[in-house]
Amino acid sequence: MILLLAILVAASCSTQRNNSQTRMWHAFNARYNTYFNASQAFIEGCDEQERGNRDDYTQLLPIYAVGNKQSRSIGTSHFDCTIEKSEKAIRRHSIKRRPEWNKQRRKTKADIEWLNRHEYNPFLWRAWLLLGKAQFHAGNFEESAATFGYMARLYKTQPIILARARAWQAKCYAEMGWRYETEDLITNQRRDSIPRQAVADWDFTLADHYLRTGQYADATRYLMRCIRHERRRQRKARLWYIVGQIEQHQGHSQQAFEAYRHVVRLQPPYELEFNARISQTEVMASADAKGMIRKLQRMAASDNNKDYLDQIHYAIGNIRLAQRDTLQAIASYEEGARRSTRNGTEKGALLLQLAQLYWQREAYADARRCYSEAVGLIDTDLPYYKEVNRRSEILDQLVPLTDAVHLEDSLQRLVAMPEADRLKVIDRHIAELKNAEREAKRAQQDAEMQSQWETQNPKNNGMSAVGNDTKASTWYFYNPQLVSQGRIRFEQLWGKRPNEDDWQRSNRSVVPSLNGEADHETEVDADSAKTTVSATDTESDTTQLNPFTREYHLAQLPFTAEQKAESDRKMREALLPAAVIMKDKVENLALARRMFTYLVDRWPTDSLNDLAWYHLYLMNAREGRMADADSALVRLQCQYPQSEWTQLLSNPYYADNQRFGQHLEDSLYAATYEAFCQERYQEVAANVQLSAQRFSHGAHRSKFLFVEALSLLNEGRVDKSAQQLKRVVEDYPDSEVGPMAGHILRGLQQGRRPQGAMRPKDDIWRQHALAESSDSTVVDTLSLRRDVRFAFVLAFHPDSVNQNQLLYELARYNFTSYLVRNFEIAVNSEDPVHRLTVSGFRSYDEALQYARHLYETPQMTVRLKGCRRIIISEDNLPLLGTQYSYDDYDRFFQETLAPVKTDSHPLLNSPETIVEQSADRETDDDADEDQLPMPSSSPDQPIVIDFDDDFYR
Repeated sequence: MILLLAILVAASCSTQRNNSQTRMWHAFNARYNTYFNASQAFIEGCDEQERGNRDDYTQLLPIYAVGNKQSRSIGTSHFDCTIEKSEKAIRRHSIKRRPEWNKQRRKTKADIEWLNRHEYNPFLWRAWLLLGKAQFHAGNFEESAATFGYMARLYKTQPIILARARAWQAKCYAEMGWRYETEDLITNQRRDSIPRQAVADWDFTLADHYLRTGQYADATRYLMRCIRHERRRQRKARLWYIVGQIEQHQGHSQQAFEAYRHVVRLQPPYELEFNARISQTEVMASADAKGMIRKLQRMAASDNNKDYLDQIHYAIGNIRLAQRDTLQAIASYEEGARRSTRNGTEKGALLLQLAQLYWQREAYADARRCYSEAVGLIDTDLPYYKEVNRRSEILDQLVPLTDAVHLEDSLQRLVAMPEADRLKVIDRHIAELKNAEREAKRAQQDAEMQSQWETQNPKNNGMSAVGNDTKASTWYFYNPQLVSQGRIRFEQLWGKRPNEDDWQRSNRSVVPSLNGEADHETEVDADSAKTTVSATDTESDTTQLNPFTREYHLAQLPFTAEQKAESDRKMREALLPAAVIMKDKVENLALARRMFTYLVDRWPTDSLNDLAWYHLYLMNAREGRMADADSALVRLQCQYPQSEWTQLLSNPYYADNQRFGQHLEDSLYAATYEAFCQERYQEVAANVQLSAQRFSHGAHRSKFLFVEALSLLNEGRVDKSAQQLKRVVEDYPDSEVGPMAGHILRGLQQGRRPQGAMRPKDDIWRQHALAESSDSTVVDTLSLRRDVRFAFVLAFHPDSVNQNQLLYELARYNFTSYLVRNFEIAVNSEDPVHRLTVSGFRSYDEALQYARHLYETPQMTVRLKGCRRIIISEDNLPLLGTQYSYDDYDRFFQETLAPVKTDSHPLLNSPETIVEQSADRETDDDADEDQLPMPSSSPDQPIVIDFDDDFYR
């Protein structure tokens, strides 16, 4: 009897039955069993993520901790548990069977909605919501967006659940940077009224969206609403801090001060409270600058703030900079950089501000020092990171040259001084060197103590982490932050050295052996002998190698005429490229003009001055100073009549080339390439000669030479072709055709000869891999069927399309445009044609609609340039490129498939059937039947579980 009762209870609780008892049982079981465990794991994960999160207070804070990339790995074990438990609850307690209906009862509109649902467990929507939120906080935004998208389709007849799912889906899109998709969801939701129970979710979503898009007025309005929704004190303090940042950015000092005061009153963690107090001093600096500075200095004296000294001095510097006291601001920034202990993003922001001041003041050596260190500390995803990195690279080229000029100029000035003054300068310099050595030793000791402390306190190492390690798993040389820090460490150990091979070796004149390898034993012996000689010299005359003696510095002064000439040569060779960099990359035309003018005035007959006069002409012409430009041209023509720069400016077509040269050269190269494809090699040679006369420094010069080399090779003139290819490799090593020319040249030097003529890339569309079979029994014909599975293929040259970027954009397009279909993308990277194949179409009509929609999307149209689109059945796909060329199939397609009229109804956007039903869904047509009205208290109505407040939004 007991066994029979257990069987009856188990049968009544099966998900294959749908009545009030089974719905109540599965809702109760899901809520207090798997869902409870999942929610507890989710709460623990959120708490752990918020505790471990480290914000960059120099930037606008994200609303969610998961917005910081380095925080996404925190709490993942708890979120994984939440995902597992939520999926288990959905799997075990989902009721999809349609309930039985009494045909004698008339169906109301609510009844029809109830019968057309896809999920009948009244509690299970919470498991879906929790699943998506766990994926969101774990940083899996695409998976979370897919979950909420499926949830929106599953509960599309229930407006409250639908609105909440859309709100979270929009958050996922915002985190991924998909602005168009986010705004589309917001627009669609605004067409409908937002239910009261979903208002809080949408307030957070809209605040996040407006914050990311820079619409700060709207962001502030929704953030204030979010603060009213939020019940946790730490989260509320974070939102108030974001409000303060926005108001400060907009210049609303009083409102910002009030927002930061709310942060302090909520007693948040010390780091947030400290930054709020720092920000308060910044927004109120204009009213009482001296008082704010005194307050910050008191904060700097506190032991509680010893790890925040960089931020304090950064704030002091900002106040002084606002008072237009630049020198004191620089001093404060330098003090903050010196006393920084964390080497984090805060120090990076300080160094960046200091570097910009030095850049503006033309102190490029100091700017280089700050930029080099800042690059390794700031986040690589910041919008200005590329500009900071570009300036750092420019200064790495410029500063060694300017330092060499300053050094030689200083040495010559010392020679011109009276001996007494000269010795005073040397003694002062020696005192500075000794002081610097003492500071370096003290800094090394402090670093060693800090390292020992971090070893003994590993839990605090996060405070001294180097920058934002957003790419910790990246190989060293692909991480610019680590490379920058390694370079700084190298300079601390070895000093500033040129970037060259064998920099540690004193003897680099190793002659390669006949087999191309260096004689290792001879090299080691020579290096050892050199080391022995150096040791002997050191023992014999230590005073000349000791930088703390007068003799060491006097030995470097150019007293003799030969030494003076050598010093002048070093200055000239460094000054000219430094001036070019100053003009073209730094774009400081005034300083560049002074450098060029100094060069031509001090050494008027130098052989390199033709380039200096050329650049002076360009700068003067650029600024509209035509009299000075004509004067520079006359000097250039008189002193250097045979110079290539003289011939370039004397070209009668020079003015036209500057205006229309790019278009003319493009047209000439296109005509030359077309002639090469048509094997009109004499025309190719004539056009190449014309390009040498008109566009000797043009952008396509290397391509002209390469096409001419291929023409000579096709004509059998191998020696001349090799000479031309060698010219391309030597003169244009970084050009697009340089590597290809090198490969061909290497093959020719090894005695190889091309099999047939060199053909352009267009011929590959007319090629197929296999010859036609002579066996008549082999059937390799193209199928005409349209009702079989089809594929959409994008074929392209590998050097004309970025395959990885195209794959990413295509996958993103499929995911956002066809949520109800699961298209697969296959990559075929076999030369000479690469292919991306999208499969999953059930007919030709579906594949054709997909292709049309794809090319109607503006964002994808740009990405698809250079691709050849092909719609082909999966039966015909193996024949493409083998039995039939791409052109062969294109003719087949145009003759057989293209003229056929296709189905105009949308075939790709209809949702797939979630659960197969034996009977069709009920429609409004049933309302016409003569049925009795159903009572509102029917036991088959769903059990309504009130929406409770979501504590972790």
